[in-house]
Amino acid sequence: MDILWKIKSFEQLTTEELYKIMKARIEVFVVEQNCPYPELDGFDGKAVHIWGELQDELVAYCRIFDRGVKYREASVGRVLTALKYRNLNLGKTVMTFAINAIENRFRTHEIRISAQDYLLRFYTGFGFRDTGKKYLEDDIPHTEMVKIPFHP
Repeated sequence: MDILWKIKSFEQLTTEELYKIMKARIEVFVVEQNCPYPELDGFDGKAVHIWGELQDELVAYCRIFDRGVKYREASVGRVLTALKYRNLNLGKTVMTFAINAIENRFRTHEIRISAQDYLLRFYTGFGFRDTGKKYLEDDIPHTEMVKIPFHP
């Protein structure tokens, strides 16, 4: 299966790419999770967008931010895999791309995320740890997590 992976700033996105990204995010975060919330949050213009396409269809996506945009640390958000592709471990692939992109583009290893609680184990597998900050976001339990390298 030849998935084409792309990484672009907001300014580099074509209209068609932006449409695919928004469509996928709304399908997962608004429709599938039955969560009416402002998907267009004003941060897309400050993000670097990472996604995979298979036969011109978006299969996985996330966006990353440099330090100081969402948190003091760099961050990853809106991580998704399209429903019909969830058996392919694309969430792991897109997160690996995200972490590598943050380290290479933003020159940092410190990353903070807002994780839906059912995905805590998934993110722990990438070295994120629970900060203890738990909250409801759009009626979905979330936990703030950080990935900070340990220096003995």
